[in-house]
Amino acid sequence: MNNFSLVFLAALALSALVKLWLAQRQIRHVAANRDSVPAAFADRIPLDAHRKAADYTLANTRLGRVETLFNAVLLVAWTLGGGLQLLDDSVRALGWESIPTGVAVIIGAFLVMALLDLPVSLYHTFVIEERFGFNRTTVPTFVGDMLKQALLTLLLGGPLAWAALWLMERSGGYWWFHLWLLWVSFSLLMMWAYPSFIAPLFNRFTPLEDESLRQRIQALLGKCGFKSQGIFVMDGSRRSGHGNAYFTGLGSNKRIVFFDTLLQTLDEDEIEAVLAHELGHFKRRHVQKRIVTMMLLSLAGLALLGWLVEQPWFYQGLGVATPSNHMALLLFMMVSPVFTLFLQPLVSWFSRKHEFEADDYAARQASAGNLVRALVKLYKENASTLTPDPLYSAFYDSHPPAPVRVAHLSAKLQGQTT
Repeated sequence: MNNFSLVFLAALALSALVKLWLAQRQIRHVAANRDSVPAAFADRIPLDAHRKAADYTLANTRLGRVETLFNAVLLVAWTLGGGLQLLDDSVRALGWESIPTGVAVIIGAFLVMALLDLPVSLYHTFVIEERFGFNRTTVPTFVGDMLKQALLTLLLGGPLAWAALWLMERSGGYWWFHLWLLWVSFSLLMMWAYPSFIAPLFNRFTPLEDESLRQRIQALLGKCGFKSQGIFVMDGSRRSGHGNAYFTGLGSNKRIVFFDTLLQTLDEDEIEAVLAHELGHFKRRHVQKRIVTMMLLSLAGLALLGWLVEQPWFYQGLGVATPSNHMALLLFMMVSPVFTLFLQPLVSWFSRKHEFEADDYAARQASAGNLVRALVKLYKENASTLTPDPLYSAFYDSHPPAPVRVAHLSAKLQGQTT
């Protein structure tokens, strides 16, 4: 251990304590408001549904506390506990050259981490989601998804890791900039390819058949100037009772996607309002802004890694005795979230700002009243708590709390009627 080891342990402890403290605030606040529906929802959300949402939130938050502690212990085991060094030594014993050795270590670490995360995933899916009536995933489907994800890790992650290590080894002192160009290109390619080539591996997408709804959507798309490759219904009910809608893809390969569960919950007016909200993200260029932000943050991160890779204390302080490019990449990916937790509230604030802007757009293009009714139905059907702890919500939530969001839209509705 060295001084950086102590800095790392202190940062990890602080990160875990902050997460546990916020979780405890959430648990206390939601439990304290479990038996009283907020006044703004009293005529639309039954008390039983409100209590179910509270209990569902409490169950997930308590599991999150366990996950926080488990992940902290696991990170120490991987680093100072010698887990990564053991994996590295085992692969090096095969006598391969540096790049295939590095690829094997990186892919092996990701696969082992996925297996270690499996108990939490199983408990969430087959205990919590099952208890609250949301789980529709069968064991064969769960196992199939896991195997597909592992295969994608090999097919996509393997070549990406190979290219990254080749650049680190062969492209000189500014390898980090070349690696950044590779990462940005790969990310954009995945955004483009996801709707047509990756998502269909896990779900079935069929063209929207409801002609009346299709015409309304086409009219809205035309008014908003949005071109897509189609309007699709996803068989979300195959895995979950939760409902959602989104648009995905990049450039000319964009799709509108509705969960079949959402179409069963909302009427045509409400579906149009939800879609108008999603189109608001498109019109306000939120996707482009997030892509640019991702590019800048990744550039800064790789520039920092370009310096760290030459520092012996970086490896020694994290339990690695044999410095290498692949270990630098793994250590940086594992440890950087500990030191960047302070960015989470800022990211959440920007996301909520974008949600308000998309709501404003939907209120102009469709109807604030229809969007409010849709949101209330979705809060009820998805068991979303109406009473999150304000500080917990400000730290984590990508969407405004239900009372705040509905009050914002209700003000727009009053403006439409005056």
